[in-house]
Amino acid sequence: MAFIAVYDANVLYPSTLRDVLIRLAQAGLVQAKWTDQILDETFRNLKKNRPDLDPYKLDRTRELMAGAVRDVLVKGHEPLVDIVDLPDPDDRHVLAAAIRAKAQVIVTFNLPDFPASKLSAWDVQAIHPDAFIEAQVDLSPQLVYAALTQIADAWKTPPNAVVADVIASLEREGLVAAAAALRALT
Repeated sequence: MAFIAVYDANVLYPSTLRDVLIRLAQAGLVQAKWTDQILDETFRNLKKNRPDLDPYKLDRTRELMAGAVRDVLVKGHEPLVDIVDLPDPDDRHVLAAAIRAKAQVIVTFNLPDFPASKLSAWDVQAIHPDAFIEAQVDLSPQLVYAALTQIADAWKTPPNAVVADVIASLEREGLVAAAAALRALT
């Protein structure tokens, strides 16, 4: 069985990274988890920061995400929110979800907000998405490459996109090590 990872809102914000993380879950490399609160934060920030994006399409993306991964939604974590301690109280719901889901990792750009000293009691680790995807490449390069191929095939812009375009997009989103590991596959 795949290990369990809670995806923080900030890793679901960039579109290519979001697509890769979902497709890795669909491929069975990881059991992805998130909460309605995590999605609320993701899409609230997208609508606020990206007025160029159609709000209807963003709502549709959220709906599609709900059905994209089996058993993705964590529920019943709310009582744990007041028990856990993190530097940023607004992140406690993410750790509470990880505990409830029995997740091994939280995938987040905000590593300082999830210090090991606060997570270790719960047997949870925080990992940067760059390191997370790089590890997935090491574990199953064929499945990761297949996921990137699916993404390239689905893109309408640029027309005739290839895996190199997806890798370049990930690199622009800050995933430099993952991009290098993915380029080594081509």
